[in-house]
Amino acid sequence: MTDQGTYHHGNLKEALVQAGLDILEQQGLAALTLRACAVRAGVSHTAPKNHFDNLAGLMSAIAARGYQRLTQSMQTGLPPNASRADRRQAALGGYVDFARENAGLFELMFSRQRTNSDDPDLLHDAGRCFEVLRDVSEGLVWDKSDTPDAALRAQIMHWSMVHGFAQLTASGKLNKGDMKDLNIFDVFPQFDYRT
Repeated sequence: MTDQGTYHHGNLKEALVQAGLDILEQQGLAALTLRACAVRAGVSHTAPKNHFDNLAGLMSAIAARGYQRLTQSMQTGLPPNASRADRRQAALGGYVDFARENAGLFELMFSRQRTNSDDPDLLHDAGRCFEVLRDVSEGLVWDKSDTPDAALRAQIMHWSMVHGFAQLTASGKLNKGDMKDLNIFDVFPQFDYRT
């Protein structure tokens, strides 16, 4: 196939990102290559270079899409006037659900060796995701509430705990014995918020 065949897509960049997402879902991160994405998109193996300098460039675009989806998952089902406690429940539950349902993509999103950490789209979309965690960390009542950087500490605490649980879930480590029936809310401490 020649590169001229790429024009049938209308948007080759999007077709390659979607091909990568499909590969991650069906075969996992080890199968994600420029050539595999080109084949799945129906273009020549040289076509991806028109939009991505290398595999890290394509993986960065795919990871950015992952952060978009993660942010959406963390806000699923919330009415516009949801309380911070309800937003927290949605954020933590959505984070774990996303990791469980998208294990390969989740692994890629947090793999600094596979993506360009200075990619502007990746930074933007990751930032939007972490803004959700920042929001649900504001006004948390806990033993660090009176520190000058209490909101930052709460954000790091939320992220550390939910990411650890999500990673253990996505890798199947919690699918054993009594652990398989536990969800994030069975182990995560409940906190109040200042009104």
